This record gives sequence, structure tokens and C-alpha cells, in this order.
Amino acid sequence: MRSVKNGRRGMALLTCALIVSAAPAAFAQATATTDKLINQLAGLETPVEIDVVALRQQAAERIRAKAKTDAAPLKRPPITDQFSKLPQFLADIKFDPDTSVIRPESYRLLGQIADALYHPTLVPYKFLIVGHTESTGRRESNLILSQRRADAIRDVLVNTFKISAKRFHTLGLGEEQLQDSNRPLSSTNQQVQVVTVGLRADTAPSSEVVARPREENAKKKKSR
Repeated sequence: MRSVKNGRRGMALLTCALIVSAAPAAFAQATATTDKLINQLAGLETPVEIDVVALRQQAAERIRAKAKTDAAPLKRPPITDQFSKLPQFLADIKFDPDTSVIRPESYRLLGQIADALYHPTLVPYKFLIVGHTESTGRRESNLILSQRRADAIRDVLVNTFKISAKRFHTLGLGEEQLQDSNRPLSSTNQQVQVVTVGLRADTAPSSEVVARPREENAKKKKSR
């Protein structure tokens, strides 16, 4: 019996050791991801004016036209090439099928995005969240779905992570601007673009940088 107890105790100690050793690794990975996001979104040289309303209308009109000359997804021209020259990254945020409901496992990535946007390097900037879909189903439905998904991401960043709504614009392009046009059905085409587009009109870095510490201090006071 003693040997069995010792064996169980040894396994428990080993499990605890593995958990403790894994925690710093997970923290380091999260930090590395946040740093990567900051680097990808920083470096905007010249702010650009992107007419989001006009781009939405252009995508919708192309779908409504359904002209015989409208190319297959593989050869369909992009709605705009403005994004290609701007700092950006692709976010692999998961949604429930055919909905704008963000899956729980994607909240960690959204938290990392929020941490990056709170960084002093990025606080002065505003961003465009661009939703996309793969080329399945109806094009009209995909356009609407992509807009709702972009809006859902913005809403989480604003309501859950308390980032100013003035820092975001959203745009849904459906399958009209595929991320991987060579593979129209690939899930890669569902990835969301986050693009740095300009400076905030109400730039006040200090207010947002200290927002989280203040909230933490308030929680500490309540716990006392």
C-alpha cells in the first residue's frame, strides 16, 4: 500500500510540475503573439481615406448585376487594392456556421488583439475590420454575413475590452475579395483583416493606456 501511495504522490507532484512549467510558456506565447500583432499593425506612413460606404455599395452592385461577363471567383477582380499597401494582419477568428456568433476559443485571440491596440504604439491609430467568406452559398448572403461578422468583432473589442468605438470602421466583402483566389472554397478566405488606416481625430494616448490599470485598482479596492 505504501508503494502505491508513494506512486500516486509522485504522479501528483509530476502533474503539478508540468502545470507550473507550462504556465510561463503559455504566457510567453501570448506575449509573442501580441508583439507580432503590434509589429504588423505599426508603421503607417501616410493615413488613407477609405470610403467604406462606397466599397459596400460597389460590392453589392456587382452582385446584383450578375452580368454574364461576371467572372468566376477564381478570376473575379478585387473590389479594392487599397489594403495591400497598408499595415495589417489576418485574424483566424472562428464563428458558428453561417452566423456571426464568435466561438469561445477565439476570445483568446480577440484578447491579444485588444492588448495590441492598447499598446502606446497603436493607441493613436484607427482600424478597419474587413470580413470575408469563402465562395460557397449565395453571394448576397455571404456579403451580409461578412458584414455582420466584422461588426461582431468590433462589438467585442468595444463592449468587452473597452476600446473606443471611434477607432473602428467595419466592412464586409463576402466572397468578392478572396484571400486565396486560387482556392475559393478554402477556409482561409474566412479570415478577417484588421487594417491600420489612419490617425484618430480624438487621439489621447494617456487616457486609454491607463484605463486598464485603473480598472484593476478599482477591483482591488472593492476586494478590500
